[in-house]
Amino acid sequence: MLLLSLLVAFALFSPTPFVHSHYNWSPSSSSTSNFQSEWRPARATYYAAADPRDVVGGACGYGDLERNGYGKATAGLSTVLFDKGQICGACYEVRCVEDLRWCIPGTSIIVTATNFCAPNYGFDLDGGGHCNPPNAHFVLPIEAFEKIAIWKASNMPIQYRRIKCRKEGGVRFTLGGSGIFLSVLISNVAGSGDIVAVKVKGSRTGWLPMGRNWGQNWHINADLKNQPLSFEMTSGDGATLTSYNVAPKNWNFGQTFEGKQFGS
Repeated sequence: MLLLSLLVAFALFSPTPFVHSHYNWSPSSSSTSNFQSEWRPARATYYAAADPRDVVGGACGYGDLERNGYGKATAGLSTVLFDKGQICGACYEVRCVEDLRWCIPGTSIIVTATNFCAPNYGFDLDGGGHCNPPNAHFVLPIEAFEKIAIWKASNMPIQYRRIKCRKEGGVRFTLGGSGIFLSVLISNVAGSGDIVAVKVKGSRTGWLPMGRNWGQNWHINADLKNQPLSFEMTSGDGATLTSYNVAPKNWNFGQTFEGKQFGS
């Protein structure tokens, strides 16, 4: 297995204490999600707890997964599931199936998509190319894997299904960049978990659409310093949430602010 390593140059977001906004916010109306409820087949492998990929946080850009609330309940997804990073933040229920020797009966885990398992075309699908298309494959921390199967199982048949995410607290916005370049990492998203569109508004601007940089990092070139910032987000199920004045006028790069939350 091979998880995508992040370049140091992309490390715009260092872990910081969360700052709760004291400004008002209000959610817009949201639509009812249509998550797939049927179980689908896949396979799963694991990686060791000491692996440095835990610290980097993976291809979705969430940083230190422990400090940012994701812990070990995470997964790296193969190409067919990762969807070029648009699935970052989605939640899945996973259970071991078919192998009575290694499966722990009656168990399942819930994990958040935080990383990418890159294909390795030097190996066939059943060898080291676990994450090659068209395989549906999950790479789990060993702590999560051992909740559903004995670790000796290694490459296990599983079933998975998309479910709603449940998160403590509000959506978090970590501000990065410099000058007029603003980059925002959006994390701790409940509901569908994935974000497909973001707008930002300063006190002297209208709503400005942001572009996806990578994973759940969004960016814009606009002079928004010395203005309180509001954010409008659209999730993968079509729900829209608006948090007004999440970041106060004196915000700085490197700070994290907490806004409203999607329903779960």
